[in-house]
Amino acid sequence: MDELAAGAMNRGDEVAFTTLVERHRRELRAHCYRMLGSLEDAEDLVQETFLRAWRSRAGFSGASTVRVWLYRIATNACLDVLAYRRRRALPYELSRPADPDVQLPPVAEPVWLQPFPDRLLEPIAPSEQGPDAAVVARETIELTFVATLQTLPARQRAVLVLRDVLGWSSAEVASALDTSVPATNSALQRARATLRTRLGRNRTDWSRPVASPAREREVLARFMAALERADATAIAELLVADARGSMPPYPMWYEGRDTLHTTLARGFDLFGGFKVLATRANRGPAVALYRRRIDAPTSAPFEAVGISVLQVEPAGLTEMTSFMDPNLFARFALPEALPAG
Repeated sequence: MDELAAGAMNRGDEVAFTTLVERHRRELRAHCYRMLGSLEDAEDLVQETFLRAWRSRAGFSGASTVRVWLYRIATNACLDVLAYRRRRALPYELSRPADPDVQLPPVAEPVWLQPFPDRLLEPIAPSEQGPDAAVVARETIELTFVATLQTLPARQRAVLVLRDVLGWSSAEVASALDTSVPATNSALQRARATLRTRLGRNRTDWSRPVASPAREREVLARFMAALERADATAIAELLVADARGSMPPYPMWYEGRDTLHTTLARGFDLFGGFKVLATRANRGPAVALYRRRIDAPTSAPFEAVGISVLQVEPAGLTEMTSFMDPNLFARFALPEALPAG
C-alpha cells in the first residue's frame, strides 16, 4: 500500500495524498501535544506537517511507511517551534504553594500546559495490539507525564518520545533527527534519568497507582455532587492528605487537604456552587464547570468557566487541575452554557 502511496503522491494526486495522511491526524496530534504541551500548538503543527509532507512528497520512496515518514516530519516541525517558544508547565512547576488569603492575577498564555480531550484520542488505536496503541497509553498522556516532558531539552524530549513512547529503534530515531546512534543513546539516557528523578518511577513503568473504574466513578460522582452543593467538606473527604490543586492561568497552587478545604470553602462562600458535566481529559476523569454570575437573576443560565482534570488513585483524589478557560469547551464538544434549574 505504501508503494501505491508513493506513486500517487509522486503523481501529485491530492485526493490520494489527503486520504493517506488524514488517517494519521489524531495520533500525530497526540504526538505534537506531548512535544509541545499545547493542544492549540499541536493542531497547528499537524497542519504544518501535512503541508511539509505535500511539499516534499517526491522524496517519499516507500522505503518506510507513510506513518513513519509523517512522524519524522512532525517531530522536526515541533523541534523548529521549540527553538523559539517558551515551555508549557503546570502551576506547581513555576511557583510556590499559594496562601489561601492571596489571589494572584492570571498569567497570560503561552505559559500553561493545556488539557487534552479524550474524545480526540478514542479512534486512534482499534486494538491494544495495533501499532498505535502506545500513542494513547494512559501513562504517556497524563498531565504530570506531559508536564515532565516539557522540562527536557527539546532533542532529548524528541528522542525519549520516539524511543520509549513509540518504540522506535535508536537507528530509526537517529535517522529521523539526522544525528548519530551514539548521540541518540546518550540523549535517551539523560532524558530517562530526568524522568526517574521527577516522576520517582522506573522508566519502564511511568504509570502511577490507578483507581479501579468503579472507584474512579464513585469519586467522580461524589466530587460532582459536592460541587453542585457547594460542599467543601464533602470534597475534602475525597482528598488524600497531600493532595494538590491549581487553577491555570492563575500562578498559584495549593497543597494539603486542610489548605484545599479552606480555599474551596472561601470560594463557595463568594461564588456559590457550580453546575457540572462529566467529561474526560488526558485519559482520566474531568469535570466541566459552569457558574452563574453573582449579579445574575436565578433564571439566568450557568456559563462555562473551566475544565477540572482529576487524578484519582485508590486512596482518593490526589490532584485537581482546574483550567479556568471557557475557550476549552468547544474543543471538548461541550455546551457553553447550561439552563437554570
